Amino acid sequence: MVTGLRRAALPLAVVLIAGGFYWRYARAGDGVPLPSPTADSAPAGGKPGLKTVVFAGGCFWGVQAVFQHVRGVADATSGYAGGAASTAKYDLVSTGDTGHAESVKVTFDPAKISYGQLLRVFFSVAHDPTELNHQGPDDGTQYRSVVFFTGADQKRIADSYVQQLEQAKVFHNPIVTQIVPLQAFYPAEGYHQNYARLHPDNPYIVINDAPKVAHLKKLFPQIYKEP
Repeated sequence: MVTGLRRAALPLAVVLIAGGFYWRYARAGDGVPLPSPTADSAPAGGKPGLKTVVFAGGCFWGVQAVFQHVRGVADATSGYAGGAASTAKYDLVSTGDTGHAESVKVTFDPAKISYGQLLRVFFSVAHDPTELNHQGPDDGTQYRSVVFFTGADQKRIADSYVQQLEQAKVFHNPIVTQIVPLQAFYPAEGYHQNYARLHPDNPYIVINDAPKVAHLKKLFPQIYKEP
């Protein structure tokens, strides 16, 4: 199990063996973007105001890095969701016994990018939605795949998109992503924020997270941005 500062300090050879090159996951059509959601939120038009959604899909370093490169995303913050405030601490979450998942709160402008398109990015490049309590070299319930929705419309669109992807058989294995209401989000410790950007040469980042950002740029150049 790769957690905490041990995860950051692993030598390259160990990360290669443990991670197995993250991007070899069970896509039925590698190199092709997933379809756009047939159900999506209505364009925001001139209505002001940002919206939020919380995603969990393995180590929050990589998920945060992906959404920091998405045009229309105002902020992406690493943190914890699914458990109590008293256990929202990295050393406790890393035990896998708190109910928390390493998560990322995505704040976005619905006039620039829709919730459905954020789901498309999440399922396409941010993680492997067919892995149960596991992502790359990381194991445990804290690395599970979750969409924490913040309203009935987000739930409807997420449920519909998962059903759409399953019917299209874009993955070889079933999607195991949980779609559950967000009770609370707790920002992670400061040293976890912007980790991929601040430590681009860290072996874990090089093997597991940098390919996600590169995949985003390749598949979705129209929404890719430099943070």
